[in-house]
Amino acid sequence: MKKTIVLLAGYPATGKSYLCNKILERLPEFIVVSQDDMKEALFDEYGFNNMEEKVKVEYKSWDLYYETMEKCLKNGESIISDYPFSDKQKGKISAFADKYGYQVVTFRLIGDLEVLYQRSKARDLDPKRHLSHLVSCYHKGDVLEDRSKADCLVTYDIFMDRCKNRGYGTFQLGHLIELDVTDYTKIDYPAIIQELYDLVQE
Repeated sequence: MKKTIVLLAGYPATGKSYLCNKILERLPEFIVVSQDDMKEALFDEYGFNNMEEKVKVEYKSWDLYYETMEKCLKNGESIISDYPFSDKQKGKISAFADKYGYQVVTFRLIGDLEVLYQRSKARDLDPKRHLSHLVSCYHKGDVLEDRSKADCLVTYDIFMDRCKNRGYGTFQLGHLIELDVTDYTKIDYPAIIQELYDLVQE
């Protein structure tokens, strides 16, 4: 298999984790490097009492993310990573790819922003969603029965601003595969994953 970095990019609430799992079913050789998982683990470890402390932990998670990614690339492992990537991450990942001789494949997940906002809202209110994303004060074990009362819920205006102004919908590194996920039933996952499979063959 060619040394490959797969980036599952695009707007929030587009089913990146689902796509990641589908890819791993076909290509289990890939190592998952998840900034979200790292951030949640650090939130559990350190906790935070206000937004300033929360942001500091987020910075720690990015340091850990890049350290983990570089370690995998040094070892010659192919990785898959999902995030609403933007130009903030582009330079660093591109430099890693050049340094260690990797091809990059970007899956850019887009869709109708009105539909995606409703999905984002439903995800935030789901009890399975890590509470730390939704609040300005968090310590492991905290529970919020009524998640609609969380003080850091992403509002409609914030969601739209992020999607329209952060470059999520235009991000690309390397080979691009774009998916419109407005209607999940119309996505041909086997064909998309076959395209990736063909790209990673020696």
